[in-house]
Amino acid sequence: MGFIAMLTLLLLSCQFKSLEYRSYKNLKIEKVGFSASTLSMELEYYNPNNLGLTLNHMDLDVYINDNYLGHTSQTYQINIPRKNTFSIPIKLQLDMKNLLKNTITGLLNSEVTIKTSGSIRVGKGKILKTFPFVYSTKEKLSLF
Repeated sequence: MGFIAMLTLLLLSCQFKSLEYRSYKNLKIEKVGFSASTLSMELEYYNPNNLGLTLNHMDLDVYINDNYLGHTSQTYQINIPRKNTFSIPIKLQLDMKNLLKNTITGLLNSEVTIKTSGSIRVGKGKILKTFPFVYSTKEKLSLF
């Protein structure tokens, strides 16, 4: 058992490629409030590594055109298959005062920059490691 733990630790400490964002789906507003609202969606990623992992925790801030949109902090047990796509369900707590600013920006621009920053904890078995997670993409908004 000790050999497997050491091997897993060695594999996790090696450099591995970052997870690649692919798209989002099932976007829903679950709760609407004056100061905060809840948005849910699934984020699709691709794991380019030869090692299957388990996503244990995600702690992210989300920005649209450098304006803070909201935060998510969730604990999971999601299997990440090697060299394959997978989905992560998230619930994002929206900052309503910045939502209006982001909505106006979205109406004026057909393309917005979506950025996430924070950390994710992944592992194999009981061996977990936390990695910084920063990602930025341009998304086209189609309101009409």
